[in-house]
Amino acid sequence: MTAARIPRARAAVLLLVAAVTALAGVLPPSPARAAPEDEFRWAVQPSDANGPAGRTQFVYDVAAGQQIDDHVAITNLSARSLVFTVYATDAFTATDGAFALLPASQPARDAGSWVGFDGKPHTIRPGQRVIVPFRLTVPSNATPGDHAAGVIASVSEQRVDAEGQQVNVDRRVAARVYLRVAGPIIATAEVESVQVTYDNPVLPLGRGPMTITYRVRNTGNVRVDGVVRLRATGLLGIPLAGAAQIDLPELLPGGEVALTRRLDGVVPAGLVNGSVVVRPTTSDGALPETIRTESVLAPPWTLLYLLTVVGALLLWRWSRRRERTAAPGDGTAADASDDSTAVEVRV
Repeated sequence: MTAARIPRARAAVLLLVAAVTALAGVLPPSPARAAPEDEFRWAVQPSDANGPAGRTQFVYDVAAGQQIDDHVAITNLSARSLVFTVYATDAFTATDGAFALLPASQPARDAGSWVGFDGKPHTIRPGQRVIVPFRLTVPSNATPGDHAAGVIASVSEQRVDAEGQQVNVDRRVAARVYLRVAGPIIATAEVESVQVTYDNPVLPLGRGPMTITYRVRNTGNVRVDGVVRLRATGLLGIPLAGAAQIDLPELLPGGEVALTRRLDGVVPAGLVNGSVVVRPTTSDGALPETIRTESVLAPPWTLLYLLTVVGALLLWRWSRRRERTAAPGDGTAADASDDSTAVEVRV
């Protein structure tokens, strides 16, 4: 019996292998795998002619028309040789407050265009470092205040995507560049818009969340950051919930940030005021705070509905009790009138 079972098991295995092989022949080829991230690792650091000297950013105080020679160090931390393109481009503040750089396809028009490289690609072996010189030339008509850019080392290569199409993958690592051009300084930030919504609580004596969406803009010519304080108040400025304080991200000149925050536990006091208080700061110190307030109706609907129902029930009970109390008195008066009439008839 045992000898008969072994050939059957082998036959089943052979059939299974044949089926899998045939199925593999009709399946579409799997897409090329993306390169592991370890294949693309490098660092970009401010440097002097001999190597990084402890700076983490390029920071310059300059005058219009001035030239500065400097260096950037690019270190290949991956396990393969990489070919780098080194250039600079303008920086801007993204809507979420992040420090962002223009895409490679968009030409620089501000500080990024002031940084000049030789334009040659640099092939760097694994674990090696290259020091790349550049020249910063500030235009003679440069506007006073802060300007920002990024020195970028990029690696581009062709890849095949999941649909079998050739795509260009551009990986970029950058070091920040901050410049302050001498001249009049204007440091201001404004709350440009505030929107407030409120969700009424379900429980009669409950509290609900208030959502505040606000936009803060740097209307000066220097970088600002600071803190934002969100408040919910009622009549006469009475607090209706605990205030929230969050950091204001760095805003470059002309930059703005749009954020949304929810305050929980707000009392539905009929009218709720949502206030955004910005306390901006610069590298030179704190600035006067700016505030903007918007209101939203927040009637305690559930409580009002409950009070209405209770009031209606009390009124109904009162009217029923009045009817029961008045009914015997009316009947006695009618009987007395009838008796009087009967006596008069007998006479």
